Amino acid sequence: MLEIERKFLVNNTDFLKEVKGKRITQGYLSTDPARTVRVRIKGTQGFITIKGQSTDSGLTRYEWEKEITIVEAEDLLELALPGVIDKTRYEVMVENHTWEVDVFHASNSGLILAEVELETEDETFSKPDWIAQEVTGDERYYNSYLCERSFGEW
Repeated sequence: MLEIERKFLVNNTDFLKEVKGKRITQGYLSTDPARTVRVRIKGTQGFITIKGQSTDSGLTRYEWEKEITIVEAEDLLELALPGVIDKTRYEVMVENHTWEVDVFHASNSGLILAEVELETEDETFSKPDWIAQEVTGDERYYNSYLCERSFGEW
């Protein structure tokens, strides 16, 4: 149940024109770094996720996720802290890795992030040409942070 991922800014979205994305709405019941609790609606599915604190590198942390009904997710979002996230997620295969590219809307409009999940912290992977600066471990790019201090306020 460990999540190992690296996160990057995206410098060009032309490649997304041919990719179908899914709208995601998510809110947080807790943004405590030791135990972040997220509720998400992705398309027609609901999820609740608990994440532990990241390692010093920002690469690895505990993650537990469970699918819940859409009604449960909607009800739990009513309890969420202020600053619900609205984004569209695109999944893009690059060699043997799936990149999740999030295009943010509303108060986080203008922010585009890409994440790649890895099996180990030192796993090698190809970076597509649309990848810019790495922001792994930079808490400003955590969704839980963006709920409290939107990208538009930076």
